[in-house]
Amino acid sequence: MQTPPPAPGPLEGIRVLDLTRSSEQYCGKLFAQLGAEVLLVEPLTGSDTRREGPFIDGRPHPELSLAFAYFNQGKRGVALDLDRTEGQALFRKMVGKADLVIESERPGRMRARGLDADALSRVNPAVITTSITPFGQEGPYAQYEGGDLVALAFGGLLSLGGYPDLAPTAPYGNQAVLAAAQFAAIASMIALWEVEGQPAPAQGQHVDVSVQESVAMALENAVQFVELENTVRKRNGGQQRQGGTGVFPCQDGMVYLMAGGVASNKFWNTTTEWLVEAGAPGAQQLREARWSDANFLQTDEAKRLFAEVFLPFAATRTKAQLYADGQSRRIPICPVSTTADLLQNRQLAFRGFFEQTPHPYTGRTLTVPGAPYRLSAAPWSLGRPAPRLGEHTAEVLARLGVDAERQAVLLREGVIA
Repeated sequence: MQTPPPAPGPLEGIRVLDLTRSSEQYCGKLFAQLGAEVLLVEPLTGSDTRREGPFIDGRPHPELSLAFAYFNQGKRGVALDLDRTEGQALFRKMVGKADLVIESERPGRMRARGLDADALSRVNPAVITTSITPFGQEGPYAQYEGGDLVALAFGGLLSLGGYPDLAPTAPYGNQAVLAAAQFAAIASMIALWEVEGQPAPAQGQHVDVSVQESVAMALENAVQFVELENTVRKRNGGQQRQGGTGVFPCQDGMVYLMAGGVASNKFWNTTTEWLVEAGAPGAQQLREARWSDANFLQTDEAKRLFAEVFLPFAATRTKAQLYADGQSRRIPICPVSTTADLLQNRQLAFRGFFEQTPHPYTGRTLTVPGAPYRLSAAPWSLGRPAPRLGEHTAEVLARLGVDAERQAVLLREGVIA
């Protein structure tokens, strides 16, 4: 019996041209894995992500980047020189059949090529152009260079990361650009939905996404600290935020405990009884009335005294033991999971979160994250492996009516690869 073909994804029929070169490629990936036809348009030297580690077996090579493999799963790929007149002409042909173009060039670069949103709209009035840039298309910072660290700093989030007595520390993995990529996907979907609802002839629009603004959105939690606790949130890495609340080392790693904070009296009393029943030295003092005072919990004395009780207790127990004991008492405690822990996590395993995908260049099979959501009636699909450089150039150009002889000329002239 033959295996039936997979059901079409909810975005089947949507055609996307992805010109992004770094972690912005996550935006196009989200479309691809919901069924859209996404074509990655790379320069002849390949996307920047091809040169980002980690690399398989630690061997730096454009086809061995795990970042590129992850961000471009589900896409096809062409290599095209958009700074050449012939390359620009070919791209315009692609735009004529596209619904969405995603780009991340510095403002003005696409206009210099004759490929900005207005120019593409003249080729295909219904096309959506989404631009992901550090500071947006306009304003005093629009022409500034800026990577992930710069966006975290200008967006304000960097001020909250790290240890209070050291310079701010950025989170791993281009989190600012990834936030912008997700906002770009949402905004692009809204724009596509709006176009589909228009009577013919439909008119697309330009979606302008600022990485700085995407990061600033993450500061709403800091605002809540002012509203709820009348405090300005600051860096507190390596410290308790207040007595009994923070990250603590244990036998095989670290756990996060929130004995104070929200519903502090309830959680504090339960945590105290846990420590007393376990015979933790000094735990009896945590029953004193002063521990019910939120102002006392903020003091260095409270943090020191709690640590003197909890740290020796936790040092003899694993993350799993502390989590199980705490959960049985309904105490807010959780293990600080490493990547290796996630691969063994029972909940993720039960839901089949991790997927297997081939890596054609090496012949390996890679374990990769799946979707963080499930659609009951519209399937998500991991999709094909990320394309090799120029893997589908000939196929795509043939569909545009460019015959093999002309393709050979373009190849020799360095327009395609």
